[in-house]
Amino acid sequence: MRYVMMICGPESNWTGPGTDELMATVGTWWEKWHAAGVIVKGGAELQPVSTAKTVRRGRDGKAVVTDGPYIELKDVVGGFMLLEADTIEDAVAVAATWPGIEAVGDQVEVRPTTGR
Repeated sequence: MRYVMMICGPESNWTGPGTDELMATVGTWWEKWHAAGVIVKGGAELQPVSTAKTVRRGRDGKAVVTDGPYIELKDVVGGFMLLEADTIEDAVAVAATWPGIEAVGDQVEVRPTTGR
């Protein structure tokens, strides 16, 4: 089954001092799990929220586009990857090894996909 692993935390976790060392550790982590066949179709580190656009329904029912996130958030999704695992427990076991949890206090959310 496939699961999405989302890396969440303050944006400063990935842009502050020491991030080069963290990213090197993340690269090693990624190589390990990709070689094991757990990470499928890669993933992506997301650009800062300042580059985002939010689309929502306006009062007239039509789409309204705003710059950045619609609401101020302390924690944001900084990246994601698609995992292949037999059970959610297996996917969570992989997510629990994410280097950013220990290094900068990232949170990792694991969610099953619908398979579509």
